[in-house]
Amino acid sequence: MQDIRALRENFDTVKAALAKRGKDFNLDQFGAIDKRRRELLQKIEEMKARQNAASKKIPALKQAGQDAALIMAEMKELADEIKALEPDVKAIDDKLEEFLINIPNTPHSSVPEGADDTANVVVRSFGDPTKFDFAPKAHWDLGEELKIIEPATASKITGARFMLSRGAGARLERALINFMLDRHTANGYEEILPPFIAHKRSMFGVGQLPKFEEDMFHLTDTDYYLIPTAEVPVTNIHREEIIDAARLPLKYCAYSPCFRKEAGSAGRDTRGLIRVHQFNKVEIVKFVHPDKSYEELESLTADAEDVLQKLGLPYRVSALCGGDMGFSSAKTYDIEVWMPSYDRYVEISSCSNFEAFQARRAGIRFKDGTDKPAFAHTLNGSGVAVGRAAAAIMENYQQADGSIKVPEVLVPYMGGLTEIRA
Repeated sequence: MQDIRALRENFDTVKAALAKRGKDFNLDQFGAIDKRRRELLQKIEEMKARQNAASKKIPALKQAGQDAALIMAEMKELADEIKALEPDVKAIDDKLEEFLINIPNTPHSSVPEGADDTANVVVRSFGDPTKFDFAPKAHWDLGEELKIIEPATASKITGARFMLSRGAGARLERALINFMLDRHTANGYEEILPPFIAHKRSMFGVGQLPKFEEDMFHLTDTDYYLIPTAEVPVTNIHREEIIDAARLPLKYCAYSPCFRKEAGSAGRDTRGLIRVHQFNKVEIVKFVHPDKSYEELESLTADAEDVLQKLGLPYRVSALCGGDMGFSSAKTYDIEVWMPSYDRYVEISSCSNFEAFQARRAGIRFKDGTDKPAFAHTLNGSGVAVGRAAAAIMENYQQADGSIKVPEVLVPYMGGLTEIRA
């Protein structure tokens, strides 16, 4: 949620920064809403002050044997006027809250200008795009030929854009999950196995609601949703808590299945493992001191990159421009893995610093024992998307005879299997 003090004290600065997102958020209405709210509150405070002053006169009047009826009548009249203003205060509070929760996070000063992904800036890369001396196949064709993924079976069970993996394909995803968790715990993250369902308050805390409700699976007649990412339950571990500053940074990693309607992506990347309604992911999450959050963003991104480097997959890292960033993010790096079938890089991780945006919504604060509690900064990233990693391995490690070489670091997790063959 936007910081109301920043809007009041630095409105033009916030407005200019939000302009990087390339959309008009009707920020100018904030001044009128906030002014009306402050006028109402001031009016009520003045009435209460008159009440207090009048109430102090009553004992003196009674002690002097004088009639206090007029003052008591005045107090009742003031009380009635205050009560009559309560609906107006609630209405303006609701309007202000609705305004604030629908304004995205303010982009950091280092975020590139631009309206869409064409303005993203590549900051580094690892490896070169894979070259073959034969005609490479797409992972969906490889997978069906090797009988390790079966979209048709998944469609029979559930519907379109679900996937069933079997045999070495199922083991490859399990191997990737275990490998990723081992890498992250070795880098100091505490492993979490969270609930895969979260309620409305938790979804609101990370910025999923109300903005992205149409992209989530809602359980009928409940306030429960299937999680779109482990970011949701893990970030909410510390909702409405005050963390001892000495414990920061707190670092968590978590495996979860993720469920997304992908309502706005019809026709995009709908074959294979790239864009499905249910997929596996390992998430990394940090709670940090505001003074260290951008330093921690760089290390979190490096931890996600470490997974791809160990797997030997070519990738690049891009700083997202303002128009391509997520709603809650102040700065995001996308890590994109090379996919031969697409002849381009495809996102496999987004690593973001939300600054205090999520913490303000979720009430996540820290205290060092001397200062007042302050909002922590939260960060998260995919470490990484498991299905997309499996697809990238299938395509980049395919061999001329249609088999797939298993990356060396995964061989122990695959029970010693070095190649996937029919």
